Amino acid sequence: MTQHAEVKVVGKSSPLLGTEALQFLAGLERSFGERRRELLARRASRKGFDFLPETASVRSGDWRIAKVPECLLDRRVEITGPAEPKMIINALNSGANVFMADFEDSMAPSWRNVLTGQEALLDAVRRRLAFTSPEGKAYQLTDTPAVLFVRPRGWHLEEPHLQVDGRAMSASLFDFGLFFFHNAKEQLARGAGPFFYLPKLESHLEARLWNDVFVFAQEAVGVPRGSIKATCLIETLPAAFEMDEILYELREHSAGLNCGRWDYIFSFIKTQPDALLPDRAQLTMDKGFLRAYVQKLIQTCHRRGAHAMGGMAAQIPIKDDPAANEAALAKVRADKQREVNDGHDGTWVAHPGLVSVAKAIFDEHLTGKNQLSVLREDVVVTREELLRVPEGTRTEVGLKHNVRVGVRYLEAWLRGNGCVPLFHLMEDAATAEISRAQVWNQLHHRVLTTAQLDAILEGDLKDLTGGRFAEAKALFRELSVAQRFEPFLTVPAYQRLIQDEALTP
Repeated sequence: MTQHAEVKVVGKSSPLLGTEALQFLAGLERSFGERRRELLARRASRKGFDFLPETASVRSGDWRIAKVPECLLDRRVEITGPAEPKMIINALNSGANVFMADFEDSMAPSWRNVLTGQEALLDAVRRRLAFTSPEGKAYQLTDTPAVLFVRPRGWHLEEPHLQVDGRAMSASLFDFGLFFFHNAKEQLARGAGPFFYLPKLESHLEARLWNDVFVFAQEAVGVPRGSIKATCLIETLPAAFEMDEILYELREHSAGLNCGRWDYIFSFIKTQPDALLPDRAQLTMDKGFLRAYVQKLIQTCHRRGAHAMGGMAAQIPIKDDPAANEAALAKVRADKQREVNDGHDGTWVAHPGLVSVAKAIFDEHLTGKNQLSVLREDVVVTREELLRVPEGTRTEVGLKHNVRVGVRYLEAWLRGNGCVPLFHLMEDAATAEISRAQVWNQLHHRVLTTAQLDAILEGDLKDLTGGRFAEAKALFRELSVAQRFEPFLTVPAYQRLIQDEALTP
């Protein structure tokens, strides 16, 4: 345990956690920790969803975000993945315009993973990151890597390995602060900047908090105000009603909005428990509430001069089955064609093998670096459309797929892996959340019984043994049958990671 005044590092330390860095992190927590907790409490008190009357002047006002740096004008393909050395190198070398290094949904945040990720990113910023696999294969950065963004964990999570004045620090502030402290000046010197993705915001007040954090951090480290640029993921239903307001709060530091489709589906289920959604596979972006929010996001962003980023293609290449591989690539092409036709400025992929596929679609359509001139003035999206449940069916195949994915993902997560290829899709915490939320929802609508769920867990999944499968099955069942819906599965799952670390010498 390392201690500096009232700042304690619990567990393994790192060269990154020196006295000055810890003082900076403590300053963030002391300045903004209580406000974060108040805003989390406010989430629980929210009743109903509609456009806010008190911010009507923001929605109708004539304003635009600040200009972004030249290196952020063309973001047609972005790749995302966990902040771990091999992934960082492969993603930066992938040919994508942007790589988002993730401390959130695609990374199980063990203390080892968090520190390894931060240390690797420090080397990546300085172009000296290298990695050798256990098999002896060497990886190193090319001379023209993608632009780096970093996604910290969401406001709801804490980092108990750094305690400030006797309590765990905000994981958001830790992830952001440690990276920013060590890399902001270096990134600016190299012609880029400290760029971030902000996850799971639920209100413009939470965006205002981030903006105040940015102002504080830039002044404390000594970089120009406005150096930070951040893209907000619109991946919660509450945030969809406050897109203008979120951009407005971050207008000095904004780099647009992104359609975080998988978390958005999860948020819809969580916040609209009276609705019964079709199978996950039927929840496509051209239907119901998903179609409405995409159109609204593009229109809102372009009116304000902000990039409107498309969603994740979860497919991955299928090397041993050419026909299945082509079918998967066809889905990716159709998804990206829809996005570029709608007016998106760029899109996400989860695998380096899909970068060229997505880029070909955008290259064919785009005449410039983006589509900011596509204002989509034809779009009118109402509250009712943002809440519209698409037609579809709930099938036994869809139910079993949810259970199979949820259990397998949880088992991998508990072993420290948050990005898991399953059934030819790249699954992360957001897609696992959909799985367990749909099961919970069907149980509480009584279209599924506990006995039927147990039959799947004990029958269809009986061959899943060893590893941490027993624990994963138990946790999935516990979350599914609970009377009260657990807001995030990563919170109870994280307690198990902490227990593991306490038992490890």
